[in-house]
Amino acid sequence: MSGWTIGIIGGSGLYDVEGIEGGEWVSVDTPWGAPSDQFFVGHVGDVKVVFLPRHGRGHRISPSELNARANIDALKRLGVTDVLSISSVGSLVEDRPPGSFTLTDQFIDRTRGRVPSFFGTGMVAHVSMADPVCPRLAGLARDAAVAAGAQVNDGGICLVMEGPQFSTRAESHLYRSWGCHIIGMTAMPEAKLAREAELPYAMVGMVTDYDCWREDEEAVDVAQVIAQLGVNAAKAKAMVMHLLRNLPAERPASPIDTCLDTALITAPAARDPELLAKLDAVAGRALR
Repeated sequence: MSGWTIGIIGGSGLYDVEGIEGGEWVSVDTPWGAPSDQFFVGHVGDVKVVFLPRHGRGHRISPSELNARANIDALKRLGVTDVLSISSVGSLVEDRPPGSFTLTDQFIDRTRGRVPSFFGTGMVAHVSMADPVCPRLAGLARDAAVAAGAQVNDGGICLVMEGPQFSTRAESHLYRSWGCHIIGMTAMPEAKLAREAELPYAMVGMVTDYDCWREDEEAVDVAQVIAQLGVNAAKAKAMVMHLLRNLPAERPASPIDTCLDTALITAPAARDPELLAKLDAVAGRALR
């Protein structure tokens, strides 16, 4: 095998990926609760693939109720080495129209009430989120998206809002004034938790709408989003298959693979055994 085990987290409209060979749905128990769904585990050539429908099959789970800790922990338990997130988003700028893909490289987190970390009292860690996306994985995804025929914007700031409601017009204009390019509801705390689990992470934002900042048109609604989802999902599936079939023959090491080496701060004698037990998958390498 190549050393790659790619985790694919599929957002709205992407509930399966065709072309994965020898696949089966697998259940995973985690100390953080239940993941969104079972995981479809198979391979494409020499690359192992683990697919998770983020909202569950049938889109059962609201963005605010996703158990991101369980999702990331389970991916780690299944041996995933790198995570590609595919998310439906709104556009906050004119030149990123519906149907285009954005390879996000920065986030602004405006969520609230979601648990943002695996760590806490009894085992404290502070990972760097200065550069939250793995440029290597994002570059590979960009090339795959281009090959799939998508209009691709390389780089951009994603505003992650709480939801599940869409923005007010005032909020949409505020986020535009901050320089944000796209807006979504699910990348946080997912990207933070992936970093804590030492998983290189990249996000492809599939634009479905212009949010509500354009004064001369109707505000976004679910019918508009659903109409665009099918087109986006077809391109996303083609992108994923191109990525998996064109990964480097061997996976090169990433600095993110060992980022906890400089993040753990609680003295060994003060560490909580119960919390350490829950961290066996996401931080076991560093804690050993």
